[in-house]
Amino acid sequence: MTESRFEAGDGGSGASVPGPSSSSSASPPSSSSSGPSSVPVAGSVVEPPAEHRAAAEAVFGDRLALAGHFAELLATDGVVRGLIGPREAPRLWERHLINCGVMSEIIPIGASVIDVGSGAGLPGIVLAVARPDLTITLVEPLARRTAFLSEAVTALGLDTTVTVVRGRAEDLAGGPPAPADVVTARAVAPLDRLAGWCLPLAAIGGRLVALKGATAEEEVAEHRDAVARLGGGEPVVRLCGVGVIDPPSTVVDIVRERFVVAPRPGSSQRAATPGRSAGDAGGRGSGKRRSRRR
Repeated sequence: MTESRFEAGDGGSGASVPGPSSSSSASPPSSSSSGPSSVPVAGSVVEPPAEHRAAAEAVFGDRLALAGHFAELLATDGVVRGLIGPREAPRLWERHLINCGVMSEIIPIGASVIDVGSGAGLPGIVLAVARPDLTITLVEPLARRTAFLSEAVTALGLDTTVTVVRGRAEDLAGGPPAPADVVTARAVAPLDRLAGWCLPLAAIGGRLVALKGATAEEEVAEHRDAVARLGGGEPVVRLCGVGVIDPPSTVVDIVRERFVVAPRPGSSQRAATPGRSAGDAGGRGSGKRRSRRR
């Protein structure tokens, strides 16, 4: 089920990443115009703090004002609707916008991206602001969140490159908007469950790029076998924004190497065995039954 859908073309992957471009930038509406945000905000919330301005400019370039308008939406409607905690408002730039935006440096030119569990649009909307060449689908199951996402996409003028879909990731595998070049997620679930939801949405050769924290290495060590059973390659921990932000953002990068049968709903931690066809997934079609003897 979709809360709202906008036209979005298919994107192909490339070898390098462009800097922020003004070719398709949208002028952000003024804070007095009608839209998702009607609460005035102090300039310090919209503008990045002085200590983070250079990093914000490096990430967003001449679309910095557009990023500032998104910060306004998060600090007002995002807080009112419970998508962002009130204490997060003063640190939106460093903890959310810049932290998510630096992920763009490892996403190929023109890629199609699915953001799973987008919530307040992190990292999906941030990537759309920083990289107008990307085609992005925001996937979120909760109606109140998809309503905010749809309004924010319209207010920011991102309708031509961003689609909002209300639904669960496991319901989208095998159909539009999948398969994608890149699937992103931020603070959604442990790596094994996350891979079970996200890898089926990536094209073969596509990637899951999951924004993680300081425990990324431990998660990789604990769940690499589950990732392999789900068709993923060796998880690679990468640092994004080195020399831009301190500390850099930590992401786990997993290539989808092969197709496997997706786990049944509710059993995402039990990955299917690679190489089995849909008819061999077990159950009634497996040819293995237990007989009851009296």
